[in-house]
Amino acid sequence: MLTMTPIPAFSDNYIWCLANSEDGKALIVDPGQADPVIKHLETQGLQLDTILVTHHHPDHTGGIRKLASLNPGCRIVGPAESPFKEVTETVSAGNTVAWQDFVFTVLRVPGHTLDHIAFYSDTRVNDRPVLFCGDTLFVCGCGRLFEGTPAQMKQSLESLRQLPDSTGVYCAHEYTLANLRFARHWLPDDSGLEAFEARCQQLRDEGKPTVPSTIGDEKALNPFLRWDDSSVTDSARQYAGANGLTCVTDEDIFAVTRHGKDNF
Repeated sequence: MLTMTPIPAFSDNYIWCLANSEDGKALIVDPGQADPVIKHLETQGLQLDTILVTHHHPDHTGGIRKLASLNPGCRIVGPAESPFKEVTETVSAGNTVAWQDFVFTVLRVPGHTLDHIAFYSDTRVNDRPVLFCGDTLFVCGCGRLFEGTPAQMKQSLESLRQLPDSTGVYCAHEYTLANLRFARHWLPDDSGLEAFEARCQQLRDEGKPTVPSTIGDEKALNPFLRWDDSSVTDSARQYAGANGLTCVTDEDIFAVTRHGKDNF
């Protein structure tokens, strides 16, 4: 039986654990801290054998050295040409990574960082294909552009937008309510966002995560995937006019929306 568990870390990170309860093997994604992972593995009786890394930021890699020291032979898979060098297997766009019955395709998704990659598999967990997208795509949001350009991030998100609607979006942070506050400000008349915000608030009030979402939900709700939606373009052009920004192309619309979030 396959299970997918978000392991909370820091104040708002999720470290994902994909596990096979039959053989006790576990795959961990972006372990910024070791101790929460160690506790989860011990509690569930799991043995770590693979770590996937989406990008080099310390809140995604800081626990790897300790985990590797406690699990000799653990495979560490991460992006090529990255500042993070403690991997045993580097991968680039189009490469595949096999684990159990999964074959993950590596997607290049620069923008948040230049080395950022994502891992996609059409093998289903909870009846969904799986996307580990790190800090590229969030529930109703996207990552800040620390290294890449708006054009790069928009292209990265477009590649994710093309995945099947049922794909589970296993992002790395519980940013949903903050993202929704901006989305509702940007699109105040969007009834879908209003209803979704209420559902997410209830989940958080119950101490439950708002992730994963799905690609279908993100396409319908997330303003950063809706650069060709008239309601988003209207808001972007209004904001651009008030702030002296260019807003003509789809790339402009995405960039203006990102600027709006950065200054919200």
